[in-house]
Amino acid sequence: MKLTVVSGRSGSGKSVALRVLEDLGYYCVDNLPVELLTPWLTQQQNRHEQIAVSLDMRNLPNSPAEVEQLLTLIRSTVSTTIIFLDAADSVLLRRYSETRRRHPLTRAHPTLTEAVAAETELLAPVREQADLFLDTGEMTIYQFSATLRERVSGSPSSSMVLIFESFGFKHGIPNDADFVFDVRFLPNPYWQPELRGYTGNDQPVIDFFNHQPTVGEFIEQLKSMLIKWLPQLQQNDRSYVTVAIGCTGGCHRSVFIANSLAEHFRTEREVQLRHRNLEGNH
Repeated sequence: MKLTVVSGRSGSGKSVALRVLEDLGYYCVDNLPVELLTPWLTQQQNRHEQIAVSLDMRNLPNSPAEVEQLLTLIRSTVSTTIIFLDAADSVLLRRYSETRRRHPLTRAHPTLTEAVAAETELLAPVREQADLFLDTGEMTIYQFSATLRERVSGSPSSSMVLIFESFGFKHGIPNDADFVFDVRFLPNPYWQPELRGYTGNDQPVIDFFNHQPTVGEFIEQLKSMLIKWLPQLQQNDRSYVTVAIGCTGGCHRSVFIANSLAEHFRTEREVQLRHRNLEGNH
């Protein structure tokens, strides 16, 4: 088991860091009482390969010496990496002013400036032992997420899942769709009596569409659009993107086009395929 400790001054981005680590497959725990930390880690030895916990003002001992002792104990218990996040005092003060949240030490210190200074002193041992230090002051949330992900996993991008879903407009538009494309203007095999009983999964309908130039042209344009803009969505920390393709009943045109797009993008991305209005969905 490997442990990653996420620490840093309040407002530096620890919650964002835990979300990034969770997306990378870590079992994440926030604000675990410090007296429970080491026995809890012992219990997790054979349950999780990668664990991330936060250590900050909410669950640390009351003196720098005790903090240092705690870190020594943790490192002796499990293989540990410490990530320390920080930003300039002016940045932290501005963030607290913008969010109007209370600093954890404001009850003991009359001003926010004094609270930040007291926190700096208490967290000094954690900062000194940090294996990775990140200054988040000049980063957007997306830049910070990408930077941390790259440092931890070696890749700045998360594994975004691309979902293609066929549906029929007469049954309603999927609520979870990010993109919706209406293909009711394309040739409809439903009006071919010999094809009506088939679906877009069946070879006779596939052959029908393969002989329709407008269908192939439309699919190529959809591919080009997605190839251009999916990287932008991925940079904005999207975990899933759902592309919904709709025809009248959700059996022929939408199914064929969703299948075609899924087949193309499977070579470079994680793809899921759903046919909402067919029995035995993929």
